[in-house]
Amino acid sequence: MKKAILAKKIGMTQIFNEDGVLVPVTVLEAGPCLVTQVKTVENDGYSAVQVGFIDQKDKIVNKDKGGKIEVIHRHGANKAEQGHFKKAGVESKKFVREFKFENAEEYTLAQEIKADIFEAGDKVDATAISKGKGFQGAIKRHGQHRGPMKHGSKFHRHAGSNGACSSPSRVFKGKKMPGQMGAKRITIQNLEVVRVDADKNLLLIKGAVPGPKKALVTIKESVKAAN
Repeated sequence: MKKAILAKKIGMTQIFNEDGVLVPVTVLEAGPCLVTQVKTVENDGYSAVQVGFIDQKDKIVNKDKGGKIEVIHRHGANKAEQGHFKKAGVESKKFVREFKFENAEEYTLAQEIKADIFEAGDKVDATAISKGKGFQGAIKRHGQHRGPMKHGSKFHRHAGSNGACSSPSRVFKGKKMPGQMGAKRITIQNLEVVRVDADKNLLLIKGAVPGPKKALVTIKESVKAAN
């Protein structure tokens, strides 16, 4: 991987391309991200670049004088240590992520990574926490069909039979049933970058990107070639 950046989802809109075709796009505020640590094979056993995104007040971050970052909470907010950021010479950051760049050794502390690392036509993978839908039935969660809606029917939106009777006398694992929907880490691959606004740090990506507005989105160059 050579290119990656952290972004905040602004929302969706539509634009016209050069051929006059209407294109639905997701607008992302990509960066600027600052390098907070450069990991090397000699010191850490592998090569990577750690970056921070969105300034955070010092009073909410940890004051321990360690040199590492604590584990990120499942909701995305992290308790980074002030000493770690001071060592890198950057302001405290709300989000911290790590990228295994092929040229990680070329980066320096406090170096800026901006939206202009991408250009129109690039293929990227977008990763974010999807919208939480709560507890949902089998029809909304899995797209199953409903039963007859006429009067007298006792089967409308139920999931239906869960399994056979005497054989195998159990419900198989993975059976599609009602349950919690959404709020999971989702990656959509091979999305196309339609436009880059380097001055405003904006990326316009064709189609939908996971997560609600203001969600943290990780944009990486695509790992698979489009078919």
